[in-house]
Amino acid sequence: MEKIPFTPQGLETIKQELAHLKGSERQDVIRAIAEAREHGDLSENAEYHAARERQSFIEGRISELEDVTSRAEVIDAAKLTGEKVTFGTTVSVADEDTDEESVFHIVGPYEADINRGLVSTSSPIARGLIGKSVGDSAEVQTPGGIKSYEILSIDLFDMGKI
Repeated sequence: MEKIPFTPQGLETIKQELAHLKGSERQDVIRAIAEAREHGDLSENAEYHAARERQSFIEGRISELEDVTSRAEVIDAAKLTGEKVTFGTTVSVADEDTDEESVFHIVGPYEADINRGLVSTSSPIARGLIGKSVGDSAEVQTPGGIKSYEILSIDLFDMGKI
């Protein structure tokens, strides 16, 4: 069974979502289904069908999150050296063509959020950067073609600063 890397904060977020879905969300959808049944003919009851679809989504997400948490492996960033780009590091890069600087935080797939600079270890940018050191050049396959980045700095990841 393949382990899924998480920061301590990322796993806690997943556990909170799971508890919320199992608690209030599950109860709300059960109430919505019961109310919709009271309206009579279920075959043409849009509220009933919408509630059943919502229930299906919630139960599917619960199953997914239970699987994820059972395979979670919390990586302690304090044990990392920060000498190379790895899971749990924050890396500053410069596009070698435009000199535009970017900062990426390398996290697991369930923590990724590109709007916050959190990139998954399985993303093309992270795969291109992992294993590199400060001063190295990394080639990354993007939809627009290959981009080259220079590694400017590597720091240990701190979710509290995001």
